[in-house]
Amino acid sequence: MNSTDKVFITVGAIVNAPVEKVWAIWTSPEHIMQWNAASDDWHTTAATNDLTVGGKFSSYMAAKDGSMGFDFWGVYDEVKPNEKIAYTMGDGRTAEIHFPAMEPEQKWWKPLKLKPKNSIELQQGGWQAIMNNFKAHVESLQG
Repeated sequence: MNSTDKVFITVGAIVNAPVEKVWAIWTSPEHIMQWNAASDDWHTTAATNDLTVGGKFSSYMAAKDGSMGFDFWGVYDEVKPNEKIAYTMGDGRTAEIHFPAMEPEQKWWKPLKLKPKNSIELQQGGWQAIMNNFKAHVESLQG
């Protein structure tokens, strides 16, 4: 048994937007390609999303210099619009994303409880960077 087998990480962001907008941008392939990267030298070049229980999602993530890339994919286990998404990734890890409504103009978004595949610090940092990109993308669309 790996030392990370029983460890879960949690990342999140406060997104200043209505939960309906947060949900739409999180689940829309055209938006996923805008925010889904853990660093500036990576990007998502393609995304699909069948947002139904048993439906598959996929994002092709690649280094901008073309040196490497991979397909990040999974299958939805639970979908409650504007509330929760749970899924199993292609490698068997699981994740939950919660979209609880709070104050009228501010939504706390607490996503991704998962068993780390790599070091806890690496996974925490990468997922948090993606959350920060998501927050910045959503808030850039406000107005």
